[in-house]
Amino acid sequence: MVIYMEYLRELNMISIIVRAVLALVIGGSIGINRESKKQPAGFRTYMLVSVGAVLVMMTNQYISEYYNTGDPSRLGAQVISGIGFLGAGTIIV
Repeated sequence: MVIYMEYLRELNMISIIVRAVLALVIGGSIGINRESKKQPAGFRTYMLVSVGAVLVMMTNQYISEYYNTGDPSRLGAQVISGIGFLGAGTIIV
């Protein structure tokens, strides 16, 4: 199990696919729960937000691993502020 976890921490095609699929499944399950309770943000919203967050964080990992430039926590902070913006829009609607 430890070997698989180390393999998935690296940036390769399998780890990218596994991360994206996990984001789809987890975001979709949260979205189904929200849709069943008739909340404004539902299945598609949570899936898109979770996949977008995963793609941004994988891009951040790629940039910090291969180029060694910039601050690796900046993109993560922008993901959090973007999700906060979506949450505020959901509350207003």
